[in-house]
Amino acid sequence: MISNSLFTKNRNKLLSVLPINSLAIIQSNDEMPRNGDQLYPFRQNSDLFYLSGINQPKVVVCICNSHPNPAYREILFAVKPNPDYAVWYGHQPDKAELSEISGINTIFWLEDIETVLKDLMINTQNVYLSSNEYIKFIPDFQDRNLRFCLQLKEKYPLHHYHRLSPIITELRLVKETEEISLIETACDITGKAFQRILKKLKPGMMEYEVEAEINHEFLINNVRNHAYQPIIAAGENACTLHYVENAAACNDGELLLLDFGAEYGNYASDCSRTIPVNGKFSNRQKAYYQAVLNVYNEIQKEFVVGNCIDNLNRKTITLIEKELINLGLFNAEDVENQSKESPLYMKYYMHGVSHFMGLDVHDVGSKQTELQPGMILTFEPGIYNKEEKIGIRLENDILITNEGPVNLMKNIPIEIEEIEKMMNN
Repeated sequence: MISNSLFTKNRNKLLSVLPINSLAIIQSNDEMPRNGDQLYPFRQNSDLFYLSGINQPKVVVCICNSHPNPAYREILFAVKPNPDYAVWYGHQPDKAELSEISGINTIFWLEDIETVLKDLMINTQNVYLSSNEYIKFIPDFQDRNLRFCLQLKEKYPLHHYHRLSPIITELRLVKETEEISLIETACDITGKAFQRILKKLKPGMMEYEVEAEINHEFLINNVRNHAYQPIIAAGENACTLHYVENAAACNDGELLLLDFGAEYGNYASDCSRTIPVNGKFSNRQKAYYQAVLNVYNEIQKEFVVGNCIDNLNRKTITLIEKELINLGLFNAEDVENQSKESPLYMKYYMHGVSHFMGLDVHDVGSKQTELQPGMILTFEPGIYNKEEKIGIRLENDILITNEGPVNLMKNIPIEIEEIEKMMNN
């Protein structure tokens, strides 16, 4: 269990930046219907977990920094335990347990929220409400936070309403020591799964069998969840960036691209490796692999305080372009004459080189955010050529420090010789 001191620290950081006379309200995620009477496995809203450590649904956290009653400045609402529910689904935490997990002393049952919320609203002017503001994510439904926002504004129209997400984003970007430790553990377990694959992979295995080996290693290390849907892509499948069918055969002579990561204590890891199915890279595969590794080794040095993802992307493109010329995929003259709207490298490298990571695998933060100590980002150059059925991506997770970048996956093999040796021992 994570110490509640982390969540208390996180709430104190929020309290320190909220304007005077403010109320912040964060709702848990929805329980999502799957089919029949089944639900998808529940995953908590990352902002609510960041502030409370509570993993159950139908939870609300309220922070009211100027309430005249100090006991009402931090409140957690949860569902009252039901003996009948416990018979079927197990124990539900009582108020003492919820307080122990979160560090919040004032706990109310959800059935009391209307009365207590009215008190909070009367004693505040500025209301900060949570929402998912991930720029590329446009869901088809209104989540619990958005529904609550619309209902609250209709019921209390005279308050001043504000976005909480930009404030939480700034806080979540820089990780506390406890958060870094959780991510390091997630990375270590991911590494164990990769080394298991190096020993198990052989021609004729199915992609889903490889995925099963990863699941096995995760479960015996107390990891129930992947940080995202794993990509197990053999041969040409590796050229589909988010290939998740994982249903094809791993054939002799092909490469296998693995992109997966354990989620530990709700914190993500994110690793990519590309390995030969038969344990030995061909000369052409080595040339592609070394090209990506060259870019990796050069750009990793740029993960320093004050830089940003936009700059990393620009330098990566320049280096990838040179490596593609060396691979004979086009020449310098072709580059001079290329269309600015459709540069040649885009055929072989179509994604960015980095994103922030934390409670979400694609964590809060923009491409223009200046890197600061305590931030964690992925680093993932790649080259993909469908004609040659070669797709290579190499990815590690990098901690920004004042002394330079720290590779949290330094113990996961990445060099050609190291991979071949481990696969053939």
